[in-house]
Parts: sequence; structure tokens; C-alpha cells
Amino acid sequence: MSSALDEYCGSVFWNVSYVDRADPDLPICLEQTVLVWIPLGFMWLCAPHHLISLCKRTTKKRMSKLYLCKQFVVSLLFLTAIASLAVTIAEGHGPNSDSTQTEKIAGVYYANPVLFAVTWILLLLCQEGLRRKGKHVDSATLFFFWLLLVVCDIFPFQTLIRAALREGKVSDVPRFCLFYISFGLELVALVLSAVADISPEAKEHMKKNPEKAATFLSRITFNWTSSLVVTGYKRPLVQEDMWDLKDIDTTDHISQVFSSNMKTELDAARVRYQKKLQKCASSKRDNAREGEFHNEMSNGLGKGVSQDVLMMEEKGKKEGGKKKKNKEQSEDYPNSWLVPTIYKTFKWILIESAFFKLVQDILTFVSPQILKLMIAFTEDKTSYAWVGYMYATLLLLVAVLQSLCLQQYFQRCFVLGMQVRTAIMAAVYKKALVVSNNTRKEWTVGETVNLISTDAQRFSDLTSFIHLLWSCPLQIIISIAFLWIELGPAALAGRTVVVLMVPINVLLADKARQYQMENMKFKDDRLKVMNEMLNGIKILKLYAWEPSFQAQAEDIREKELKVMTKFSYLSSVSTFLLTCAPALVCLVSFAVFVGVSPDNMLTAEKAFTSISLFNILQFPLAMLPMIIASIVQTTVSKKRLEKFLSGEDIEAGAVQHNSSFKTAVSVCDGTFAWERDAEPLLKNVSLEIKPGQLVAVVGAVGSGKSSLISALLGEMHSTKGFINIQGSIAYVPQQAWIQNATLRDNVLFGSPNDERRFNEVIKACALEPDLELLPGGALTEIGEKGINLSGGQKQRVSLARAAYSQADIYLLDDPLSAVDAHVGKHLFENVIGPNGILQNKTRILVTHGVSFLPHVDEIVVLVEGVVSEIGSYSSLRASGGAFSEFLDTYAKEQRTRTRSESGNNSLPPLYFFFSDHSQNMEDLELLPDSEDTDLDAPLEDVVSSTLKRENSIRHSQRNSSIRRRKNSSIRKIENDDDLKKVQKLIEKEAMETGWVKLSVFLQYLRAMGWGYTAVAALVYFIGNVAFVGQNLWLSEWTKDAVVYANETYPPSLRDLRVGVFGALGVAQGLFVFLGTLILVNASIAASRILHERLLKNMMRVPMIFFDTTPIGRVVNRFAEDIFTIDEAIPNSLRSWILCLLGVLGTLFVICLATPLFTIVLVPLAIIYYFVGRFYVATSRQLRRLDSVSRSPIYSHFGETVSGLTVIRAYNHQERFLKHNEITIDENVKSVYPWIVSNRWLAIRLEFLGNLVVFFACLFAVISRDSIDSGIVGLSISYALNIMQTLNLLVKMTSELETNIVAVKRVSEYIEIENEAEWVTDTRPPKDWPEAGRLQFENYKVHYRPGLDLVLHGITCDIGSTEKIGIVDRTGAGKSSLTNCLFRIIEAVEGRIFIDGIDIAKLGLHDLRANLTIIPQDPVLFCGTLRMNLDPFDKFSDEEIWKVLELSHLKDFAAGLKEGLQYEVSEGGENLSVGQRQLLCLARALLRKSRILILDEATAAVDLETDNLIQNTIREEFSSCTVLTIAHHLHSIMDSSRVMVLDAGRIVEFDTPQNLLSNKGHFYAMAKDAGITQQDSSTVL
Repeated sequence: MSSALDEYCGSVFWNVSYVDRADPDLPICLEQTVLVWIPLGFMWLCAPHHLISLCKRTTKKRMSKLYLCKQFVVSLLFLTAIASLAVTIAEGHGPNSDSTQTEKIAGVYYANPVLFAVTWILLLLCQEGLRRKGKHVDSATLFFFWLLLVVCDIFPFQTLIRAALREGKVSDVPRFCLFYISFGLELVALVLSAVADISPEAKEHMKKNPEKAATFLSRITFNWTSSLVVTGYKRPLVQEDMWDLKDIDTTDHISQVFSSNMKTELDAARVRYQKKLQKCASSKRDNAREGEFHNEMSNGLGKGVSQDVLMMEEKGKKEGGKKKKNKEQSEDYPNSWLVPTIYKTFKWILIESAFFKLVQDILTFVSPQILKLMIAFTEDKTSYAWVGYMYATLLLLVAVLQSLCLQQYFQRCFVLGMQVRTAIMAAVYKKALVVSNNTRKEWTVGETVNLISTDAQRFSDLTSFIHLLWSCPLQIIISIAFLWIELGPAALAGRTVVVLMVPINVLLADKARQYQMENMKFKDDRLKVMNEMLNGIKILKLYAWEPSFQAQAEDIREKELKVMTKFSYLSSVSTFLLTCAPALVCLVSFAVFVGVSPDNMLTAEKAFTSISLFNILQFPLAMLPMIIASIVQTTVSKKRLEKFLSGEDIEAGAVQHNSSFKTAVSVCDGTFAWERDAEPLLKNVSLEIKPGQLVAVVGAVGSGKSSLISALLGEMHSTKGFINIQGSIAYVPQQAWIQNATLRDNVLFGSPNDERRFNEVIKACALEPDLELLPGGALTEIGEKGINLSGGQKQRVSLARAAYSQADIYLLDDPLSAVDAHVGKHLFENVIGPNGILQNKTRILVTHGVSFLPHVDEIVVLVEGVVSEIGSYSSLRASGGAFSEFLDTYAKEQRTRTRSESGNNSLPPLYFFFSDHSQNMEDLELLPDSEDTDLDAPLEDVVSSTLKRENSIRHSQRNSSIRRRKNSSIRKIENDDDLKKVQKLIEKEAMETGWVKLSVFLQYLRAMGWGYTAVAALVYFIGNVAFVGQNLWLSEWTKDAVVYANETYPPSLRDLRVGVFGALGVAQGLFVFLGTLILVNASIAASRILHERLLKNMMRVPMIFFDTTPIGRVVNRFAEDIFTIDEAIPNSLRSWILCLLGVLGTLFVICLATPLFTIVLVPLAIIYYFVGRFYVATSRQLRRLDSVSRSPIYSHFGETVSGLTVIRAYNHQERFLKHNEITIDENVKSVYPWIVSNRWLAIRLEFLGNLVVFFACLFAVISRDSIDSGIVGLSISYALNIMQTLNLLVKMTSELETNIVAVKRVSEYIEIENEAEWVTDTRPPKDWPEAGRLQFENYKVHYRPGLDLVLHGITCDIGSTEKIGIVDRTGAGKSSLTNCLFRIIEAVEGRIFIDGIDIAKLGLHDLRANLTIIPQDPVLFCGTLRMNLDPFDKFSDEEIWKVLELSHLKDFAAGLKEGLQYEVSEGGENLSVGQRQLLCLARALLRKSRILILDEATAAVDLETDNLIQNTIREEFSSCTVLTIAHHLHSIMDSSRVMVLDAGRIVEFDTPQNLLSNKGHFYAMAKDAGITQQDSSTVL
């Protein structure tokens, strides 16, 4: 082969003498053959890929200047190739040539120009093919070709120059000139190939997404991200700065591909599941036959079969059956299809990332081998200097290539994780829109939201690191193989240490998991208590109960901190083992190696190559257990997702739309159930409703009214019959579903905006006054779950949505029950009724309002799921059936209340009728309070609530009397009056931007304690000194191999070397362990102090803060921010300190080994600092944007699940699906740049790290005569390790900055101004107030500075034991008066005296503890019954039983197994509304103060409870001063005096009779309420 090439070139192909000298060179033949064939061969292999596009027909593309330049350069190169061939032909066959010279011209001079000419023609075609592709701005293969060509041409480049210099002349001028012309053109072509060829149209796209216009070089270095990083450094990034997504990253694209693959896999899984079920069924039949056989056997024991044996067999079968049953139950759905679906969808990105990971893993092991060669080079002083430079360059190239592969791998893996998360979220959302009620029953709103938050994130995290599953074992095997080569069997000793540490780590991990579980339990308990406290904060303030609940929260916090301390100590032990492990492994390996044989000497080569391999081994050993644990966790998520996604869909053909029917709605002999196997709730229903009819559906609670509406919507499972509906449907649910959008958007609900129609609907739905009150009118944003609307307003918006939709059929599920009588009348007359805007539409109205029934076309009466009667009001009345009987009875029972509540000239109010078997009050309270402020409770939709309600009705055995719903007219006005202020007060929570101030860090360090902090830093520093010392000692140890090369190694010296090496390793571990322990104690102290201060301050802030701050925001401080302070900050701080010391230690060792390194250290440090600063600013803001944009995904999902029935009814699934895709895309827009910015940072820092390695090698080569091989090995092995540490340090800095914001957020709430002191020097007398006399003197108050007064100079004198009723014509004033008495709001001017003492001079607790209030909403807390009555344990059990008896709860409490220790659930949900209100009465009786305030205490209870409360108050508080805040006048007609407020002023204050006689404000209010003087006398 070699001789043939010698002949082909006309010179020697290869000779060792060329390189075995101080100035090496390559033979000319090698340069003319191999170095030419490599780039040309690469080009020819890649050409077909580009030429394909030439065969396709494409539209004409413009020719850019860059394209023309590229073609021109290649054309010139083609000409140089022709010229070169011409020179050869001229030399061989020209007029000057002779026969002898012809023989001398070698074949290579003919072949090479031809090869180049063909290649240039091929290249011209390839560049044309690239232009026709259109989307491509450059080509990686063409760039590689030019790069390879230039690199290969560098060798002949220097050979020709050296030959010319050596000979003093140029021997072959034509070829010399042609080569350098070609080389210049190749360099130009290389530069041009690295420039993007962007069309003018694409430039606009480039602004939206620079990645589309990024060149190959920009893509592999992530340089296209620089613009965003620079922007992020200059100013905080906002969502508008985020780029558009590539098509393949959009939710729409990913969802389509994933859905297609999911359908295939899921269908196959369903087939497998069906076969499995059939197999189980047949095996059960076989078992039954076998059982019969065994029975026959056991009947006759004469056949020699032992009865014991049979029993054992039977027992075994039972146990086996049990296990099998459990397994079947756990997997009673199609499974094992999700992972194949993910693989099919993302297989190419998986394969690509696997390739990069494999290359990177292989390259990882090349560095230690080059290090070995480098050490050998420094030891061998005879070797040429160029060998050292070659090793240094080779190490740099390998490191750069390794960095590029690693970052490409990471990029693909994190993008894969992001795409998997997107696919799962989109699939779950899509499924949620079509899921059947059978499946929905098993999943709460919270659980389904968990699927897209926790479970999708778990899959995302796992898929990002999935390749480690094969990569870690591969790295371990290769490491051990190389270690065996270095140390022989001694390598196994180190491996044994690693293996022995695995069970220890497993034990520690298991114990840590137990502590973590315990810690989570305490955390949940604490947050539960905090949530309750914050939701019931007003009650705590009114009763002065803050200290008790504060102590309760602090007790739980102490338990939590104790467990956290144990967990942290355990983590410290893990850190100790992790720190000691490398040192211990090295110690054991080296000790065994030198101890086995006296001939074994530890050379620098062996020592530092082994240490590099041990460092590589550390990563897979740490990661493998973590990845396995992650797989176990994700398996749980996989099962949950498979169960949900393979669940049953809603029946597509449940409702038919056959146009041949003449009716609008037809139900033919329909039987319906909520679940497939459940008992039907509606039986044999037959209905025919003509177009344009108004049909009322009436019946008792649980008779199936809402179920009938759900059946018409297709939400129920039809077991018999069918439903036919003609036309579109609009639906108003019983519980209004409001979106987090503007009021206009809520009404339009996706329909086009028609201003005239919108205004007409708003007017008809009585929303005009509300729009005037709302700050933005129709454009006011409505909060989550309609938080800033009252119950009545929500219902009217829901009705307006339906009215605006212009549907054909309207299904109205009791929409009038949440509104007041006069509003209900208005809505019926203007919207629903015969003269309303829907008069020509088909309307089905579920109602409890008797007054509307005469005005409807037809009434459907339901009794226990069966249609008992259908007909008009008059016909049903005349028939004398169940409906007629009910009306008579109901009217008689309600006559008194009718007179007190309804006006003389208006329709009767809304009556609510229930069957005699009605049950728990909470079951009947179907609508939310209009003042519900629970931000965290998931809103249930109509299906869920109906399922629960009807289930409760079936199972409840309790009877209770008729009750009415809460009437919210006055309260609604109050809300509306405050709404404008609330709108202004509740601001969007500010997102932190910019750098975190040093003062925040100092605040945290101060909380930790300066002493702790300083000692921890010092101990860590000593630990790092020990680490550096150990490695320097190893360097010294390796010198022994040179000193004792030809003599026996002294055992004493060997033992000393091993002993000191081991001692320094242990010392390092101990100091890190000690530093971690100190830091743990310091961080626990900081956590305790910050939580204590936060809790203390939250208990003392004024009530106005809670009125203007969503509870969720405050809870977040106690949840997420405290969690960050507890766990994230200490971990980040510890890692940051260790990384910083690691980097400083490494640089110190390199500078010590090669002092010349200090020259490049300063510029490298400056570059590093700026790269880090740029990244931290951008990364921090991108994380915040991710967090902010993630919340809407979960909110929208929760909102969708809650309003699923409404969305389906209006047939808006597609619109919501699109909105979900947009919401996910918005989040991905901030996640993707964060992933890329991490790669941008990593590639730059790794290049810096590579330069550190290169310069360490370079200076080692330069100084090789003055330093020994041990120091070189130490320096380079340290440098090889610095890449990861540099990257980690910047990441830790970023993480620490991001996390420390939690301290700032907590301190903001710690610094909020407090209300007045709880106890002051002015203390009231022991039995104060004795008389209970109240005096107001010119009392003025506003809610906060800058707002108008709500009370204008109130002056009055209330005598002892007087019963005062307080009413207000406009709202707000009554509640303000109560708040002033308790100093919830403080006076601007004036004073209040109680028994002659100015309340402003008393401490708040002295005041509040001596007043009693029974609030409107009964608030109970988690804990025992006793704790809810007496949180301070002031009273004896006897006293508590006595007040329970007086409040009519003794029988209930005595009937409970636990008695007073009965656990009350969150919000008192395991008690009825009536019982809750009676407990509030019991609280008041227990305090028995001389002043009692009743804040419409009976509005939420039924008649029976109302009477019980009123009688008890009359009897037990007869000697007290009682103030009754009245929402309904009938409740204060027996008062001593009535105070009438108007716009914050007292306008009337006298006895009810006198006020009615005066015919003033009170008279007008009484007249509106239908109360006359005669009625007043009757009451009195």
C-alpha cells in the first residue's frame, strides 16, 4: 500500500524520521493524498442530501448577495483547479517538456486538480440546492467541509513556506502561487459559510424568533440567545420580550402528534385490557368448578386426602386471590400505554440526545488518558517540546468537543422534558373536556389540577435525565476498566468501599424520607391552621383570641422545626460521607496498591490518572440512585395519568338533534343515572316542550330537578329512552360559574360584540347599577370564582351570558334563588317571563318561587325522580293533587314571614319549599355566601355539587323544619357600596425585579446570627485547606517513585504517606460536617425567628390589611416563602460556599504549580464575572416569568373543570381548548429561553474552564524543567475538575439570589404597621362593663386615610340593658358602627365611652374580651368542640355543658362519642349551618359580657333555629345592652329603640311605634318591607 502511494506521489508517503525531531513535519505525499481525500470524501458523502432539492419543483427564490458571493468564490476555486491541471499538462506535454521530465510528473498532480474541479462543480450545485430549500439560512455540512479543508491545508501551507525558507527560493512558483490563492479563497468561503443568508421576509420572523435565523456556529454556541441575555442585563425582562415559539414547540403541534400516537396505543391497551378481563372471567369459572371438585373430595376423607392439606390449599388460594384482587383493583383500567406513546412521539429527539450523550461519555475518558501522557511527558526530559504543546492542544480540543456535545445533549433533553410536559398538560385538558361523570366522580378539581402540575412535571423532570439510566452504568464500567489498567486488583478495593457505602446511603435516604413525610405532615397541619386563622381573622380579633391561635401555630411550628433539625443533621451525615467518599476510595485503593507488593510504587501518572477516573466515577454513582428513585415516583404519576386519560368519555349520542321532530325538547320514556351502574335518579320521564314555551320544573329537594336539566344537557347516563333537542342551548347553572375575565367577556362568552344587544341584556338583568359601581364598568376584571361579585351579581352575570348568547333553548336551573325578591321579580319580568327579552325562546325554568308559577305555560312536577304531574298552574291547582296540597300548606306556614318581607303591591317573594324529609342544613344551602372570600377552595360545578347533594339526601336520616335561604339584599348593597374601594385596594401582587439588595442578605445573616455565620465560613475554609493539603501531600508522595526508583521503599515512609493522606481526607470530611452542622443550627434559628416575627405581626396588623389583601397571598408567605427559607436557602448557601472555596482552592493549586498562570487568571476572572452577571440577571427574571405564567395554566384548568357543564352546554370546548394552548404556549415562551440561557452560560463557562485546562498544560510545558511531574498532575487534574465547579458557582449564585427574595417578601409583611397595643397601662376595672352604658360623642371614622368618612359625627347615649335595633338606608354604616365599638377601625375624631371609660385609651384585648358579638357568618375552626368555645381553657366543663344546654346543643354534644373533644372539621363542615350558629350563641353565653352585638345572626338559619336563638337571647341577655344590626326589619320590631342611619349619620333614633307614627325614614323602609303600625303592635 505504502509503495503504491510512494509511486502515486513520486515521493515518500510516510517515514518516522519526519516527526522524530525538534521541528516535525509531515511528508508531502501524505499532505497530497490523505489530507486532500478527508475533506473531499466528506463533501461527496454529504452532497446527495443537498442535491435532492434540485430534483424537486420549487417556486423561484431570489438570489441574495451572499449566495452570489459564495458561488463566485467557488467558481474562482474551480478556475484555480483548472489552472493547476493546465500547469501539470503544460509541464508534462508542453513545448518545453522532454520525455525524461514526463516520467517524473507523478499521478497526484493530474488527479488532485481533477478531484478538486469535480468537487467545486458539486459544491456549486449543493449551494444552489441549499438556496432552493428556502428555510435554511446556512448548512452545517458545508461549514464542516470548509473547516476540514482549511485545517488540512494548514499542513502544506507551513511545509511550502518552510521549504522556501530552507532553500532560499520557491522551487515551483506556479503551484506555490495557486495553492496560496486557493487557501485564501477557502478562508473567505469558510467565513461566508458561517454567515446567515436571510431573506428580507425572514428578517421579520427573525425578530420574533432569532433561532430561525441562527447559523450552525451560532446554534452550537447558543450565540443567538445573546440578544435576550443582554436585554435581561440592561433591564428586567417582561413577557413581551419572549420570542415566538418554533412550530414544533407549539402546544398545537405537539398535542396533535401526541394525540394521534396516544389513540393508537390506547386502543391497543384497551384490547389487551378486554382480553385480560375475559381471561379473569374464565379463570373464575374454572376456579368455581375446581371448588366443586374439592367439596366432593373433602366430603369423603376415606380416599386418603388429609383435611389439613385441603385447608392449607384453600387458605393459599384465598391469600393468592386477595393479592390478585388488590392488584386487579389497582389496575382496573388499560395500562402500559403512556410510555410507548411518549417514545413514539419524541423518538427522534431521544435518539439524537442519546448519540450526543454517548459521544460525550466516550470523550470524558479521553481526558485522563491525555493527562497520563502529559505527566509522562514532564517526567521524560528528553522528549521534544512540541509533544507537550500537542498534548495541551489535544486536551483543549477534546474538552471543547466534550462541552459542545454535552450542551447539545442537555439542550435536547430539557426541550424533550418541556415538550413531554406540554403534551401531557394538553392531553389531560383535552380529556377533561370530554370526560364522563363516571370518571369525574373519582377525581376532585384539586386532583385533576395535580395531574397537570405535579404529575406532568415529574414526567418532565424524568425525561430530562432518562439517558442516565444507561449512561451511568456505562460510565461505571469504563471507569473500573481504566482503573484496573492503572492499579490492577487494587482498583477493586476502592470499588468495594463504594459498594459498602450504597446500603449506608440507602438507610440514610430511607430515614430522611421518613423525616420528610413527618415534616410534610406538620407543614400541612400548620398551613391548615394558618389558613383557618386568616379566613377567620375577624372573629379572632372580635373575640381577642389571637394569642391562643398564635400559640397553636407556634406549637406546630416547633414540632416542624424539630423534625427539620433531625432531617438536616441526617443530611449533614450524608454530606460527610459524600465528602469523605472520594478521599476514602483513593486512600483504600492507593494503600492496597502500595501494600500488596513492595515493587508497586505510586507514580504521578498512576495517582492523578486514577484521581481523574475517581472524579468521573463520582457522578454516575451519585446520580444512579436518584434516577431510580425518580422512576419510582414517576411510576405513580404514570398510573394516575393512565387511569385518567383512559377513563370513559361522555356519551356522544346521549342527546339527538333530529330535525323531523316538531317539538323543541322531547324526552321519550327516559331513565337516567349519574353513573353507568348506579341507581337511576330519573325514571320513565316523558316530556314534550313546544318551541317558545316557558316550562317550570318544581319539586322537593332531591326530587331530580337539577338532574333533569343535566340529562337534557347530555351529562347523565341514559339507561332507557332518548332525548331530542332542536337548536342551540344556553344554560344557567344553579351555582353561577364566573370566569376570571372582564365582566364584558363573561357576558359575551366568545360571541361577537354587539353593543346594542349587550346594553339591552345588561339592563334586563338588572346589572346597570352594578356597572356604575364597578371602577371599570363592563371592563372591570372579575377575580377568580367571581371573588369581587356578590352571589346575586354572579347569578345575574350568568343569566346575562345566557340571554346574550341568542340560543334556541334556555335551561335555567334555579337562577332566581340567589337574588332578592324584588330583583327576582325584575329578572322574571324582563328576561325569563312572558314579556321578557327571551319571550320567543324555549325556556325550562327550575324554580322554588311559587309566585312565578301562574305566569308559566306549563309546570312539570317531579317527585322522587318521577314526573308526577304536568300541566298549567290553573289545571294543576284544580286537580287537587300533590302540587295543590303543597301550595295550601306552604302558604299557611309562611303567611307571617310573607307579610314581614314582601311589599303590598309586589309579587310574593321567592319561597323555598322542601319535602318533609329534608335533612342537614348544609345540604340545603346550595348556594355560596355572597361574601365568600375563600381563595383556595376549589369551586365545584353543578354536576359535582348535585352528585354530592343527592348522595347526601339519600343517606341522611335527619329531619329539620322548613327554612328559607339567606336573603342578601342589604348585604349585597353593602358589598356593592364597597366594591369600588375593593377594586382599587386589591392590587396585582408586585413581581420582584432587578438585583437583590445586599441588605436582604444581611437581614438573613443577622437572623442566622453573626457568630454562627463567621464560624461556619471559617470551618468550611479549614476543610478546604485540608483538601488542598491532601492533594499536595499526594503530589509529594508521587516523588518517592523517583527517589526510590532502584531501591527498596521503606515501609515506615509508606505508612506515613498513607496515614497522613487518610488523616487529611478525614479532617476535610469532619470540617465540612462540622460546618454543615453549624450552618444547620444557624438556618433553623433564622427560620424560627422569621416565622415567629411574621406570625406575630400578622396577628397584629389592622383588619383593613386583610380586607385589601387576598388570603391566598398571605398564605403564600407562610407556605412557599417559609419553605424557601427553611429548605432552599440553607442548601443554596451551603452549596455556594463550597463551590466558591472549591474554585479558589483550584486556582490556588494551579498558580502554586505554575506561577505563570497568574498572568491569564485576571482576564479570565473578569470574563467569568461578566458572563455570570449577565446570566444571573436574565435567569432570575426568566424564572419569575415562568412562575407568573404558570399560574394561569392551573387557574384556567381549575376554572374549566369547575365550569365544565356550562362549557359543554354552550358547545365551546374548541374555544377553551385553543385558550389552553395559548396559555401553555405563553408559559413555554419563558421556559424555553431559560433552558437556552442555561446552555448559553454553560458553553461559555466550560470554554473558560477549557482555557484554564489549556493554560495549565501550556505553562506546565513551558516550565517543565523547573517543576516535577507530581505538581503537573495535581495542577491539570484540578483544572479538569474546575469546569463543573465554575458552572455550578454561577448557578448557585443565581439560585441564592432567586431564593433570598423570600426573605424580602416575608420582611415586607413583618414591617407592616400594627394596630394599637393589645394591653396598655390603662386597664379597666375587673367587672367592667358593669352597667353596659354606651355613649358616642361626635364620632367620625373612615376606613383608611384618603377615603371619605363612613360615619359623620355620631352622637348618642344608649342606656344600660337597652335593646337597640340599627338599620341603614344606604349600607356600610351599620357594620362600621360595630367595627368602631371593637376598634377594628379607629376614630378620626370623637370618642366612645363604655360605662364612662374612653375605649381609645384601653388595650384592644381589654376592650374586645369584654364585649360579645354573634356574627352573621358562623365561623368555626379545626379543633375540638371545647376549643371552639373556650380556646384559653378559662372555663370548667360544667360551665361549658351549661351553655350548650342553654344554646340547645346539649343533646347533640352528649350524643357524640367524643363529647366536648369532638373534632370539628375545617370551617365546621361536619356541623349544619344551624348548629354552627348555635355554637356562636354558646360562645356569647360563655363570655356573658354586659354588651352584646347581634350582626344579623339569624340570616343564615332556618325558622326553628331562628326561634331558638331569639328566645335564648331574650331570656339570657335580658340584663344586657343588646345592639342588633338588622338586615330585615321584622327582627328589630320588639327593640327598645331603633337607630336609623343614612349615609353615616343618625337620622332617626326612637321607639319603633314613634318612628312609624312620625312617617319618616323608618316608616318608608317599613312600608317597603310590608310592615304596618298594626303589624308592629302585633309583634310587640
